[in-house]
Amino acid sequence: MKKSIRYSLFFLFGFALTIIGCNSEKTYQTVEDIVIEAQANITLISPTDLKTIIDTAEMYLILDVREKYEHDPGYVPGALNLPRGILEFNIAKEKYWENVGLYMPLKNDKIIVYCKKGKRGILAADILQKMGYTNVFCLEGGWKAWQMKFPLDFERNEVTHAVEESDAGGC
Repeated sequence: MKKSIRYSLFFLFGFALTIIGCNSEKTYQTVEDIVIEAQANITLISPTDLKTIIDTAEMYLILDVREKYEHDPGYVPGALNLPRGILEFNIAKEKYWENVGLYMPLKNDKIIVYCKKGKRGILAADILQKMGYTNVFCLEGGWKAWQMKFPLDFERNEVTHAVEESDAGGC
């Protein structure tokens, strides 16, 4: 009898641990918590390091993950605008790359991402790595850091819609 009670308790304890383990999804208090966790998994590069990459004959892809209205007034030379909200859906879609006139990046191609100040870029770099891209970097401080370091080194598109330079896009 004692043995069967012991086995029953052992079984119930194991079952309880399984249930607790299966329902222990991590939750975050703020978006900052998500960014901090993602940043621990990625590699940041400085604007100077990115400029060196651009100035060499090295192969790379620069992705500006800001929204189009943020991208068009000014962006890092050669950057392709692929907003954070659709990045995962288009990064490995051959048709998307045909439409923008570029080759679809391979999993080991050098990819540098950036946003306005760095947070969306960090999240973008993290998700690209989770999708199997192995040579991903994020521009530390984003577009704002690039502007501060290289204020005259940028490209722009003709802006067809007016948006104030505000905290739109925020991060």
